[in-house]
Amino acid sequence: METPLFEANSLLKQFPGVLAVDDVSFSVGKGEIHALLGENGAGKSTLVKMIYGVLRPDVGEMKMSGAQYAPSRPSEARASGVGMVFQHFSLFEALTVGENVALGMNKAPKAKELNARIREVSEAYGLPLDPTRLVGDLSVGERQRIEIVRSLLQNPQLLIMDEPTSVLTPQEVETLFGTLRKLSDEGVAILYISHKLDEIRSLCQAATILRSGKLISTCDPQQETAKSLAEMMI
Repeated sequence: METPLFEANSLLKQFPGVLAVDDVSFSVGKGEIHALLGENGAGKSTLVKMIYGVLRPDVGEMKMSGAQYAPSRPSEARASGVGMVFQHFSLFEALTVGENVALGMNKAPKAKELNARIREVSEAYGLPLDPTRLVGDLSVGERQRIEIVRSLLQNPQLLIMDEPTSVLTPQEVETLFGTLRKLSDEGVAILYISHKLDEIRSLCQAATILRSGKLISTCDPQQETAKSLAEMMI
């Protein structure tokens, strides 16, 4: 049996008065688009923050390609092949696309080389960007492209997407799904957080469902209805 790309084993994270993640285990295979489902407060954000090195688990362990994985900061997660595109963008409007990309990289190349790479990667994945444009002049969809391309430039093995379609037009959603399917075909695993169950059913090959910090089910969302998924969540 093939070793999963990512494994979480018995993760637990507690805050004062709240058990945010309670003994959660799941795995994501290479090239798999894997949904993380649950209502607000179910533990999804805490879980992905542990995977991305923002938080440390109190109990449990994680593995990447069978090796121990315990990032203490996001830069360590990125160096281990984990990228994350947050729901709320961390961009500076007075800077160019290229300058913003450089700020989010562990080791950014020189501006000319980086701008060429941004053009190359953004075109290859159907997310064209002009690295010389000011972020303040861009649409919401174009700003999201910056965050995605910044992650892609670091060759992630696992890409975490947090509510990526919440601010997109239907046409931008189709473009994004095309990009994610291309990444999946290339072997990149995607951990996909969304409340939009019809999106999950059309895009994802597996789903982990959380409720009140606990693992409720791991299922194939394409074999479920939106109603059955919602019932597991609540």
